[in-house]
Amino acid sequence: MQFKAKAAGLAAGVAALTASLIGGALPAQAYDPDPTVSSYSRDTDTCPCSGGTLGDPFDGTYFEYDAGGTARKLELYSGDWFVGKVEFHPYQQKLWVYDTKNDGDTFYVHVAVDNHDGHGLTGWGQYKAPGTSAVMDYETFTLRNVSEGASIRIRVFDDEHHTDLIATAYGTA
Repeated sequence: MQFKAKAAGLAAGVAALTASLIGGALPAQAYDPDPTVSSYSRDTDTCPCSGGTLGDPFDGTYFEYDAGGTARKLELYSGDWFVGKVEFHPYQQKLWVYDTKNDGDTFYVHVAVDNHDGHGLTGWGQYKAPGTSAVMDYETFTLRNVSEGASIRIRVFDDEHHTDLIATAYGTA
C-alpha cells in the first residue's frame, strides 16, 4: 500500500515537472505595489541633450536634435531599485525599452500614434525588453510610418494584457 502511495506521489511530481517544462510554468509575478515613475521630457529643438536629470546608473540618455520633437524618458523604481526605463527618441522615431533588474518580472509598453490625419490614435503594438539573465536587458524599436509632428502616447503596463497601468506619457515625433 505504501508503495502505491509513493508511486502516485512520484507520478504527480513528474506530471507537474513535465507541465512546467512544456510551458505550464506560472507567469512572472507583477510588481505590488506598481513601480513609481519619474518622467522627463526634452524639447529636441535645443538638443543634443544628455546629463543632468537624463543621467541614470545604466547608460545615461542622449537625445539628438530633431526640430519640433519632444523626447520622453520614464524611469521605473520599485522601492530603492531602478527596475527599468522607457525612452522615446524623436530622431528616427526610436523607442528604447530597458529592464534593469533580474527579478522575474518585466513591464510592457504600448505605443499609440496620432499622425493628425483625422483618424485619432493608432495602436502600434506592445514592446518589452528581451528578458535574458543579463543585469540589463534592452531593445530598440523603430516606429515606422510616423509623420513628423505626430503625437506619441506611451503607456507602461505591469502585465501583457494591459490591465495594470503604471504610467502614461507623451512625446512628439
